Amino acid sequence: MDGWDGCSGYHYSDSIIYGFSHTHLSGTGVSDYADVLLMPITGQAVYSNTDYASAFSHNNEVAEAGYYKVKLDKHNILAELTTSQRTGMHKYSFLQKKGNKIILDLNHRDVVLDAYLEQVDDYTLKGYRISKAWAQKQSTFFYIQFSEKISNLEINSNDSIFSAQKFKSTQLVASIGFGKMASKELMVKVGISFVDMNGAEQNLKSENPNWDFEAFKAANQNQWREELSSIQISDDNESKKTVFYTALYHNLIVPNMFSDVDGRYRGMDDEIHKSATNQYTIFSLWDTYRATHPLYTIIETERAADFIATFKNQYNDGGILPIWELAGNYTGCMIGYHAIPVIADAYFKGITDIPVDTLLEMVLKSANQDNLGLKAYKEFGFISNDDWCIAQLAKAAGKDSVYKVFIARAQSYKNILDTKIGYMRPKLNQIWKAPFDPSEVDFNYTEANSWQYSFYVPQDMYSFMDLLGGEARFEQQLDDLFSASSVTSGRHQSDITGLIGQYAHGNEPSHHMAYLYNYVNKSQKTQSYVHRIVNELYTDQPDGLCGNEDCGQMSAWYVFSTMGFYPVNPANGEYVFGKPFFKKVQINLENGKKFIIEKTGEESAHAFLSEILLNGEKYTKAYINHKDIMNGGVLTFKMSNKNPITYASGDMPNSKIVDGAIIPVPAIRTGKSVFRDTTSIIMESIDGAKVMYSINGSEEKEYVEPILIDSITTISMRSLKEGKTSKTLFSKFYKIPEGRHITLD
Repeated sequence: MDGWDGCSGYHYSDSIIYGFSHTHLSGTGVSDYADVLLMPITGQAVYSNTDYASAFSHNNEVAEAGYYKVKLDKHNILAELTTSQRTGMHKYSFLQKKGNKIILDLNHRDVVLDAYLEQVDDYTLKGYRISKAWAQKQSTFFYIQFSEKISNLEINSNDSIFSAQKFKSTQLVASIGFGKMASKELMVKVGISFVDMNGAEQNLKSENPNWDFEAFKAANQNQWREELSSIQISDDNESKKTVFYTALYHNLIVPNMFSDVDGRYRGMDDEIHKSATNQYTIFSLWDTYRATHPLYTIIETERAADFIATFKNQYNDGGILPIWELAGNYTGCMIGYHAIPVIADAYFKGITDIPVDTLLEMVLKSANQDNLGLKAYKEFGFISNDDWCIAQLAKAAGKDSVYKVFIARAQSYKNILDTKIGYMRPKLNQIWKAPFDPSEVDFNYTEANSWQYSFYVPQDMYSFMDLLGGEARFEQQLDDLFSASSVTSGRHQSDITGLIGQYAHGNEPSHHMAYLYNYVNKSQKTQSYVHRIVNELYTDQPDGLCGNEDCGQMSAWYVFSTMGFYPVNPANGEYVFGKPFFKKVQINLENGKKFIIEKTGEESAHAFLSEILLNGEKYTKAYINHKDIMNGGVLTFKMSNKNPITYASGDMPNSKIVDGAIIPVPAIRTGKSVFRDTTSIIMESIDGAKVMYSINGSEEKEYVEPILIDSITTISMRSLKEGKTSKTLFSKFYKIPEGRHITLD
């Protein structure tokens, strides 16, 4: 399957299997990987995937953590697969001992830059595949051993057949024949490395030196049981438990191991390096910084530390932190620099031992570059949360001047907030976009619209509310979000799914929004919407997610939310309460302690959280701190059909920037950048400040009435309030000369 549904290499709507490859992505919106594809056949060798492909039925399929089994209908072959961290093991059961072959397709899927295959001995092949797709240069090396002796090796390259022990080409498909086998069962062991062929061999010898498929499978599944038992659920709702553990599994399969057993890995510079810690790949950070990485800091603290060490290696090798890293490549995908909140979160939770000065150096390199739109951002200032994280690291490092710069940048959301209508609104030439429809999907927003971006200020929610006009208006704006028509305008965006009003749970920018009612002390609304999302947008069916998985983020939301809390600000160590969905949750922490979450009281599905206890004592905050979880203990949620919980003002989630509040820049409400005769410029400030302006470098004056322009003009403008000033911005206006026209042939 091609396109969106084919990105991982498997989709439940599939009816054809091409083969079994050894690298996969999980729920991404772009395809890659699916390297080193093997397919068992019986009879004459064929080299086209349409010829060696086989139909299959879900009735003859078993999928478990660490194990997959399916019957290939074409030749009635039973295929079984299992893995270790760096190796795969296949078991194929044929109907007969003769005429059986394995097709090794190194052409499968991507553009092949180079491929190589060598027969090492009667039972062994090795080689590599260097390809280009999402990752511009992905190097995958393999070492394959068969349980039966190879009797014939044929290579098809550009429709010509070769018999050779070594072959190098950009078009390479091999047929491996076994003559009369000693058994109807053929086992195949495959070592994978991203370093070299020797690394693939050593990985295989280290992780799977034997031929006992059942023992290898059992070891794999025992490891999965251990990993999945990091959170233990006690509840009668088997469907919810199935969804929960599927979600937890989705979080644990990425990021992937990228270093060999000897510590070597391929760096962002395409050179080979060695690390004392495990090196990982597949960082879908625009998605996973929100909840997936905070979840790792609770249940996978050792791996979370390795992720930060990985970022440091990627910075050292490639010169900058990744945005969306794949196979040692900067893919250039997505916006922001979201490795930074992951780094800040790990530092303040005490997970990484990398010095804060080193971390600050790493994050500043990303924030101070000029490419990827950052030059314009630094001039106009329209991103915020990542910069708040930099400010916190600078403060911890005692770098006051850096802190001041980035705590100001962390408030730059104010510069695109149109307080008259309550939305984050695009500007061009300092002029508000008009006409404006918050449901319109266009390229001013990444994979979303204004509804879905206007509430993302996790570092400064209370200042955001003040600019809107207070808590009541903020609550109404949230109500409008969830009750609006679900119809979007503008271009089609496949990511915008799982709609409740204009809340789009199928994509990440919306994920925190249901929890924002807690910031105006309306916990019952948070609980109601979380309840609805959990029950309507997650199921135990093959289509049980309302959007693509995005490397664990969609599932991390479910794991957190069904336990009863969620990291609205993914880097401040607070988890804001929602409601619990299970009678008992036990988190088995890596430090040896246990954190238990109990639900007591009313059993009704619509019961509200009414009281909270921590270790038997009344707990009054609207959130729980990370350290309270990691210390172990018992969190008790008392449920009631009456009296949903409320919080004192001092117990609300923390989300206000109090140092160095900025003055938002002014905006132009109406006016045309390009005009024929005249254009009238109407300016405004966002929070009641004076607007000061200058025309063509003339003396600055206060704006009091519309400005009529009849010639090419440059206007400078700034806001002034209580002795503080905003940035000074410039708008240029161009008059079309009389008689100017364009003729199209």
